[in-house]
Amino acid sequence: MAPPIVCFVGRSNSGKTTLIERLILELTGAGYRVATIKHAGHGFDLDTEGKDSWRHKRAGASQVVVLSKGSLAMFTDVSEELPIESIRERFINSDIDLIIAEGWKSQGFPKVIVVREELQEVDVSLEGLIAVASIKPIEVDVPWFDRDDVHGLAQLITTRFPRQADS
Repeated sequence: MAPPIVCFVGRSNSGKTTLIERLILELTGAGYRVATIKHAGHGFDLDTEGKDSWRHKRAGASQVVVLSKGSLAMFTDVSEELPIESIRERFINSDIDLIIAEGWKSQGFPKVIVVREELQEVDVSLEGLIAVASIKPIEVDVPWFDRDDVHGLAQLITTRFPRQADS
């Protein structure tokens, strides 16, 4: 069975990455195997200039894989942005219990909105909304969590998406 995807959405600098980082610690502490997928709407560059992998890519390789004991990284050209399901199928290990995605607010996956200040920052009618995390309490039709209540948010997620080994 493919691992479930939970998307964390919100404006830039709303605290999504910090919340996800803390949530990963909580979930892995509970025995979950977690993968993350980050949507970078404005592009990104991960390879370090001057390193061998960068040199290979710059020379024209369409795909570069770097392997060391315990780690693997891949840089590959894509003709278009891949659907998140395709990323899950092609690149996520089968023993993963949960995928936390940062972004993909328009997709129908379960999602948590992270709000910095005002609810008007985001659309709470998003398809699949399961929770809102913010600094201030917000009246919504889904559970609200203080952004520091990582344990409570983790409990919601573990209840809705039990580990594959537990199912």
